[in-house]
Amino acid sequence: MFQPTIDPHSQFRSKWSLGDVLLPFAIIAFVLIIVQTASKFGGEYSNSYQIKLSLTLLPNYALQTIVRMLSAYGISLIFSVTYAYVAYRSRLWSKILIPLLDILQSIPVLSFLPAVVLALVGLFPGQRLGIEFASILLIFTGMTWNMTFSFYQSLISIPKELIEASQVYRLGAWQRFWTLELPSGVVGLVWNSVMSVAGGWFFLMQTESFTLSSRDFTLPGLGSFLKAAADAGDNLAIFSGLAVLISIITIIDYLVWQPLIAWAEKFKNETVEASQVPESQVLDFLRRSPTMRIISDRLFTPLSEAFNRGQVKSKSATLAPTTDHKWLIWINWLLIGVVGFVVFSGTIEAIALLSQLSVAKWLTVITGAFYTSIRVVIVLILSLIITVPIGVRIGRDPKLAQILQPIVQIAASVPATALFPILLLYLANVGGGLDIGAVVLMTMGSMWYILFNVIAGAQAIPAELFEAARVYKLSTLERWRSLILPGIFPYLITGIITAVGGAWNASIAGEYIRFQGRLLTATGLGSTITKASDAGDFPLLLASTIVMSLLVVLTNRLVWRPLYQVAQQKYQLTV
Repeated sequence: MFQPTIDPHSQFRSKWSLGDVLLPFAIIAFVLIIVQTASKFGGEYSNSYQIKLSLTLLPNYALQTIVRMLSAYGISLIFSVTYAYVAYRSRLWSKILIPLLDILQSIPVLSFLPAVVLALVGLFPGQRLGIEFASILLIFTGMTWNMTFSFYQSLISIPKELIEASQVYRLGAWQRFWTLELPSGVVGLVWNSVMSVAGGWFFLMQTESFTLSSRDFTLPGLGSFLKAAADAGDNLAIFSGLAVLISIITIIDYLVWQPLIAWAEKFKNETVEASQVPESQVLDFLRRSPTMRIISDRLFTPLSEAFNRGQVKSKSATLAPTTDHKWLIWINWLLIGVVGFVVFSGTIEAIALLSQLSVAKWLTVITGAFYTSIRVVIVLILSLIITVPIGVRIGRDPKLAQILQPIVQIAASVPATALFPILLLYLANVGGGLDIGAVVLMTMGSMWYILFNVIAGAQAIPAELFEAARVYKLSTLERWRSLILPGIFPYLITGIITAVGGAWNASIAGEYIRFQGRLLTATGLGSTITKASDAGDFPLLLASTIVMSLLVVLTNRLVWRPLYQVAQQKYQLTV
């Protein structure tokens, strides 16, 4: 049942803390570090590499892209689980890490480009290694936030009765993590992993080929191939590159995501066995494989048993989520002091840099923020209308999910910027141009966050609740009002938070387009950021990025955090 429960250390409190008050200044300081790093670039990078549109080179480009994607996802997964778990297990650390996560996820990925790229080029002068690290880091920043939010939301949503049971049985820290905490987040983590990787593919063109302050940075890869093909207007190369990309996505879906989705089904909190469950031929093969059985029996099982025995002997390893140790308090105060110093000094420097902006440029930033805000609201409404019914339908019908999930993943992964020029030509003929086109691209870049979270939320609702709804003959409207919407609500809010951030991020690519020597722009904050980055106008880049980040964070704090609190108090699943 969905009954009121209150998490004792939830970060979504109605009262504002000192951290909330300092948050805007922290954003200013953090963004200043990014911009100042870019403005003080002193490294050299001579890019003599030219992307060739020969189709014979596609396999080589694709392989290099896959390596970057795998590296970024591996880092994202480790970071997400560790970050969310530390924030969950300690009330003190949650007060630092969760607001910090707000800051990090609010700063657009493409605004990281100047600092990350130029700083790493400076660390590895004259080498491609810095650009490779920068590309992986940028893909990582686009992947990790929704995974972290999802896993943290799953942890703080663990039913209170299960936590009490783990304390009664005196489970060690590792036993509790392995048997309760990690399983509680597997479903959401798997679906958000699908979304994260899809998001990495979506911004592939921007992370493998970009221009900063008249400097060209290009890496050999599928994204740079698609960008070069779009710039050259080579339709054969565009569709060949997309065909290779879709083939890779389809293969990964069959070999990785479908088995993981089917495997994650066993972690759902159900007392009645579901009539239909996701299936995977690859998972069935691995379960029947004698080789895999031998590896499991002789390697993984003994290691797990040995670790658990060690945990049983060391009961002092058990740590309740609300436990505060003295050393943690000292570290907390030290961090507060360091952060306070950085915030204070950064704010002073930012004010000095922003004072260089003319009134006309400030008006440009404010006007752009207004127009992009309207687009973000429209995108959110369109995304909710499109994705909620589809996500619930897919999440509650495993057979349908097996058919549609690969299609949805492919649609979410295809870089819209590769097809965007063709769409723009059509919109230019029918009217609207980039003003409508930006909304389309922003929707294509953000609605998937909501869709995948809704699918995960629908799958997490126990089958016995639907069986009870059938027994009591609830109408479709009553079922949505009393079961489906409350059940998916925490996941929906998680999806909305990341989708809104994704929409702001996509505005940078959607409001400023270069195509076959033509430049198309729409009034907005995204186009202002891109123009400032291209021109090396660091005061304007600082102002526009700060405004965008503050809009994202304040929306989270004033709108989505109260809704998250409602989700935790009224729509918590209890057993």
